Amino acid sequence: MPLTKLAFKPGINRETTSYANEGGWFDGDKIRFRGPVPEKIGGWVKNSTNTYLGAARALHAFVSLAGDKFIGIGTTVKYYIEEGGAYIDITPIRSTTSAGDVTFAATNGSSTITVTDTAHGAVANDFVTFSGAATLGGTITADVLNQEYQIVEVTNANIYTIQARTVSSIQSITSDGALNPTLVTANSSDTGNGGGSVVGTYQVNSGLDTTVGGTGWGASTWGRNTWGSASSIAASGEQLRIWTHDNFGEDLLINVRNGGIFRWDTSVGTGTRAASLSSLSTDATTPTIAKQVMVSDRDRHVIVFGCDGETTVGTQDPLLIRFSSQEDFTVWKSEVTNTAGELRIGSGSEIITAIETRQQILVFTDVSLHAMQFIGPPFTFGISQISENITIQGPLAAKAVDDFVFWMGRDEFYIYTGQVQTLPCSVKSYVFNDFNIAQGDKVFAALNSSYSEIWWFYCSASSDDIDRYVIYNYENKTWYFGTLARTAWIDRGINDFPIAAGTDKFLYNHEVDDDDGSTTPASPITAFIESSQMSIQEGNNFVFLRRLIPDLTFDGSTAGAPSANFTLKTRRFPGATYDQTTTEAVTRSATVPVEQFTTEKDIRLRGRSFALRVESTASGVRWRLGVPRVDVRPDGRR
Repeated sequence: MPLTKLAFKPGINRETTSYANEGGWFDGDKIRFRGPVPEKIGGWVKNSTNTYLGAARALHAFVSLAGDKFIGIGTTVKYYIEEGGAYIDITPIRSTTSAGDVTFAATNGSSTITVTDTAHGAVANDFVTFSGAATLGGTITADVLNQEYQIVEVTNANIYTIQARTVSSIQSITSDGALNPTLVTANSSDTGNGGGSVVGTYQVNSGLDTTVGGTGWGASTWGRNTWGSASSIAASGEQLRIWTHDNFGEDLLINVRNGGIFRWDTSVGTGTRAASLSSLSTDATTPTIAKQVMVSDRDRHVIVFGCDGETTVGTQDPLLIRFSSQEDFTVWKSEVTNTAGELRIGSGSEIITAIETRQQILVFTDVSLHAMQFIGPPFTFGISQISENITIQGPLAAKAVDDFVFWMGRDEFYIYTGQVQTLPCSVKSYVFNDFNIAQGDKVFAALNSSYSEIWWFYCSASSDDIDRYVIYNYENKTWYFGTLARTAWIDRGINDFPIAAGTDKFLYNHEVDDDDGSTTPASPITAFIESSQMSIQEGNNFVFLRRLIPDLTFDGSTAGAPSANFTLKTRRFPGATYDQTTTEAVTRSATVPVEQFTTEKDIRLRGRSFALRVESTASGVRWRLGVPRVDVRPDGRR
C-alpha cells in the first residue's frame, strides 16, 4: 500500500468526540498554529531580576518625551513604575495624620507593635510610613519605627498591629512575593509611645487577590478586619483589585477600580508618587471615584466610567460616564465655554469595562453593549445601545484589534465588527466545563500581534489562581489552549517582546528563546500536540502500521541536536484504551545545505484506528510539524 499522509485540519476541536473529529487535532499544550500546521510556542525570560509586591493585574508601557521607557504595574497592594529593571513605588497616598496622632506600644519579647490612630481607615495589608518617631527606649529605636510598614492585622477602627523589623528589610521578599523581613524583638526597656511628633502617611487601601462573594461575616479574607466583622469591600464582582491606566501626553492617569483617580507627572521623576486628580484641580466637581479611566485618543478628553456625578461628588453612580474638557484633565464642570460633560447609560446595573477602538469606545454593562462616539459641540459625546442580552466575563476580558473587539462572555466568546456576533469556538466546552466561575473577574484578554492571537488567561475549576489559557488565532480562525500561570500581559510595541506578569512576582519577556526562564538555569518547556483517532481499516479487519516517515523542522533551535518524540498509538474501538503504543525520537542531524533529521522509523502496531502525538521535552528545542506519513499494511480480523 502507498504511504498515508497525516495532514490534519488546523486548530484543536473539543466540541465532539475524538473519533468523530477524525482528521483533526484533539489535545495540546504550549503549541500554536501558523497556517495549517502546529509548532511549539516561544519561551520566556525574566525582564528583571527584581520582584514586586502583590499580584499584578495591569501593565501599561509608555515613553516620556525624553525617550525614557516605563511600564506601569498595578498590583493588589501597590502601583509601580518599572524603569531599567527597577520597580519604583508610586502608590498614591490616602491620608496623612497630624503630628502626635499616632502612638506605639510594644510588648517585651515580641516583635508585634500595637499602633493607635483614631479612625485610621486602614485594612490588613495596607502600607503606612511613619516619621518623627522617637525610640521606645530599648531595641525598638527611632530608625526601626521611622520607615514603611505593612499592616498585619486591624484590631478595630482605631488600632492595628505591625511587625517591627530592621531598616529597609521590607525589600526582602520570598519566592511567592510575600514580605520576609528581619524582625526586631522588643525588650523590657521598650516602654515609650514614640513621642508626640509621630506622623503616619497611609497609602491607598490594598485590594484582594481573590474574589469573595457577598458581604457580611467571612466575606473578606481572614483577618482583613476585626473578627466576625463585615467586609469593607464592595459586593461580589467588585472585590478583586484591578487598576486601569492611560497616558495623557507623557503623564500617566491611573484608577483603582471603585476607588480614586490619580495622575503621575513623568517630568518630576520616579521620586514622586501619583496624586489624586481632585488635589491637582480647583474644580470642585472633579470626580473622586470611578471604575475605569481612559484618555480618548482622537479628541484628548479624559473619560471616567462608573463615577460620581457633577452634583453628587463622592457618591458613585455605576452607570455614569463623565469627561473632562478637551486637553485639560483639571476642568470637569460642564459649561458653555468648555467641552466637559456627562452621560448616563440606561440599561444594566453597572459598567463593567470600556474598550477604545479606532472609531469609537465600546462600553459594556452587565447586560448590554453601547457605542460612545465623539460628535463635537454642543454635546461632545453621544452614546447608543448596539446590543443587549450579552455577557462579559469581567473588566479585563476584552481586547481590541483595530476596529474589532474580542471578548469572553459567561459561556460564549464574542466579536464586534460593527455588530455583535458570537464567535464560533471549537474548544468552548473544554474551557467552560472546567472553569472557576467565582474567579471570573481574574480573566484577562491579551494580544500577541506577532502571531495574530488573542489569549484569554483563566482559572480552571480546581484553582483560584490563573493556570490556563485559550487562544483564538484571528487570521486563520483556529483555537488552541494550554497551561500557563500569568496575571497580566502587554503586547510588543514600545518593548521588543510581549511582557507578562507571573504568579511568582516577576515580569517575563515572551517569545524569547525556547525555554522556561523562571528557573536558573532555564528549564525545558514540555510542548505537545495530539490528534484525534483516525480509522485505518473499514469493517472488522485490522491493519499494521509498520513504518513512520517524520516531517518537521527544528529551525531556530539552540540545542546541538534538537529532537522531538513521535508517538503512535492504536485502538480497536472508539471507547477502548490505547492497547499498543510506540514512541520514536526524531533528531536533527545536519542543517547545511538542507536540514536533515531522522529519515524513517520502523514500527509495528496493530489496530483499527490510531492517533499521533508529537512532543518535545528538552531544552533549546523549537519545532514545527509538516506532513508525516505512515506505511499501512492490511491484516486479518484476529
